[in-house]
Amino acid sequence: MASVPSLASTLQQQLADALMAALPDAGAADPLLRRSDRADFQANGILALAKKLKGNPRELAAQVTAALPAGGLIKDIEVSGPGFLNVTLTDRAIVETLAARAADGEGRLGVPLKDDAGTTVIDYAQPNVAKEMHVGHLRSAVIGDAVVKILEFTGENVVRRHHIGDWGTQFGMLIQYLIEHPGALRHEGGASDGEAAMSTLNRVYKESRVLFDSDEEFKARSRDRVVALQAGDPETLKLWHRFVDESKIYFHSVFDKLDMEIDDPDIVGESGYNDMLEETCRILEETGVAVRSEGALCVFFDDVKGPDGNKVPLIVKKTNGGYGYAATDLSAVRNRVQDLKADTLLYVVDARQSLHFRMVFETARRAGWLSDDVKAVQLAFGTVLGKDGKPFKTREGETVRLEDLLDEAVTRATAVVRDKADKVGLSEEEIVENGRYVGIGAVKYADLSTSAVRDYKFDLDQMVALHGDTSVYLQYAYARIQSILRKAGDAVPAAHPELELAPAERALGLHLDQFGEVLAEVGAGYEPHKLAAYLYQLASHLTTFYDQCQVLSPDNAPEVVENRLFLVELTARTLHQGMALLGIRTPERL
Repeated sequence: MASVPSLASTLQQQLADALMAALPDAGAADPLLRRSDRADFQANGILALAKKLKGNPRELAAQVTAALPAGGLIKDIEVSGPGFLNVTLTDRAIVETLAARAADGEGRLGVPLKDDAGTTVIDYAQPNVAKEMHVGHLRSAVIGDAVVKILEFTGENVVRRHHIGDWGTQFGMLIQYLIEHPGALRHEGGASDGEAAMSTLNRVYKESRVLFDSDEEFKARSRDRVVALQAGDPETLKLWHRFVDESKIYFHSVFDKLDMEIDDPDIVGESGYNDMLEETCRILEETGVAVRSEGALCVFFDDVKGPDGNKVPLIVKKTNGGYGYAATDLSAVRNRVQDLKADTLLYVVDARQSLHFRMVFETARRAGWLSDDVKAVQLAFGTVLGKDGKPFKTREGETVRLEDLLDEAVTRATAVVRDKADKVGLSEEEIVENGRYVGIGAVKYADLSTSAVRDYKFDLDQMVALHGDTSVYLQYAYARIQSILRKAGDAVPAAHPELELAPAERALGLHLDQFGEVLAEVGAGYEPHKLAAYLYQLASHLTTFYDQCQVLSPDNAPEVVENRLFLVELTARTLHQGMALLGIRTPERL
């Protein structure tokens, strides 16, 4: 794969070399290059050097300017203010760099793989067995899926983990009920789809709960069943597997609606670490990381205290011998570091669990499972809010079912697509397919265009709008380019570096060239909202370009038409790749 250095990185290197040549006493120096509204770029690093060398910054700037290579990359360089360098690039350099990106045979648009790739285990999309997924499950799934795609694109080795809730005392109740009512998990009509699976699980849970709360003898049998489950009784485990398998049918149906791929080998729930729990506790106690307190095995922290001023511990093993969530999470850390050889553990988990994970990570550090070479990061996310700014609920005050929310998004989006269908001649099949892509894309983009840690308002009307910062706006930009390419006739996209670019062409080209740098930043900080922002700006540049530069005008010379087709085609490829990394489809016609 031919990696293509960005214009900014090439300019940065030329300026750094010029600084070294003109000012050898300064040593290696950073030009402090950034985009500017006064030129293409501005370099501010000479100010700091002038202080260090006790020289006149404008004179030093002039020396650096004289040391820069003539022609090629730089069209004009101006010393401004107290030694700023305003740099304008040549049109030829812009087009040639973009042409190299377009020619990348690997389809990566010249984006390099990072040099320091490692192994990241990412924990995301964590539903609970025998329970419906609700709006609270949306963000972990959507954010996690995008981060996985982005990290893999940058070259990271990514291991997915879905830490589902598949263990605990409630399973004693469910399994005991199934033993006493053997046909409880059968579906009416026999066939099992996601909706039927969840309907059955809901019914079994409610019926068993009623019995558990009203019948003391059943409650006692259920508690005995928990002991049998934890002891590995074969018959109990077999029935437990039925609940897990039934739930997976449902999980996969929801993830299919979300247009996400979840593979069974990646689903390693709480039960997957059962065999490690006792050893984890033993290691923590023997090393002194955990101590006995009132019969429980605990880890204490100087900076974690309750309202009474007393330290609040992380309870690893309860007084009654049962294991807490901490034991499972710490065992998962051990597995992911020691067996999966991860150097980064990434947890896409609700911000309300931040204290728990801070304590778990610190405990793992004390135990030596995390170190300077192995880090754990919680990618904490905020809450989905309704239009009223409160946590998103139904009118009855219940948590919104995730499937209902997705179905409503697709319904709204399909209506929008249908309204425009006649103009582009969409078939009914295309209307339905595009409605799904637009609706699910709208939900994902609304989430991903917001910084993960912030809450955001769920407003479907705004999400499926054709204008503004929405996925529909970006999808429409892509489809519009495809329409232009179809209408181009014999004209083909071709780069013409010899042409002078209009301001809107230059702005579009310079933004296209930033794609790789943006992805590197997004991957390093786990910040998909920055990719969403880049793509929205790209579509906005495209809109300005359309307003100022007609592509297929008969008044244009053939080479101008070809060059503009080249620019819009590369824009389409960048939009397509960027949206795909966010998990969003780009229909060819919309």
